[in-house]
Amino acid sequence: MPTEPESGRSRVAADAASRGIELEFVERTNARSLEEAAEILGIQPADIVKSLVVKRHDGTFLFAEIPGDRQISWAKLRAVVGVNKLQLPEATIALEATGYERGTITPLGSTTARGRCTSTSASSAAASHWAPGSMGSARSPTPIS
Repeated sequence: MPTEPESGRSRVAADAASRGIELEFVERTNARSLEEAAEILGIQPADIVKSLVVKRHDGTFLFAEIPGDRQISWAKLRAVVGVNKLQLPEATIALEATGYERGTITPLGSTTARGRCTSTSASSAAASHWAPGSMGSARSPTPIS
């Protein structure tokens, strides 16, 4: 009998544990925006780390992580990665690349290992909320590196 695929939250928990990262899963109602999610959690938008999957011109992917109150700077990201072209893939491609739907994407437990490019302001937060691979929030009391 085929086994059922592991849930996104299970993959996040297992990957975090294997890296020695302490996570606390926080349930919340669905939100229509990052700002609404922050309000539901009683935190500031900057306390949420947005994880975006970005496609390189050669068809490979990487994660870009930025504070929730910021927009991605494509010019800075291209310079750091050393490429001329990057794009956000369609939702179905992002799901295939990570195993997560938009709004739940996280590097932890991704179905395929990807490189990461993390904004210094996102990585220096004392405690951050991340997408847990499903709707809700995963809180890390220490920065995830």
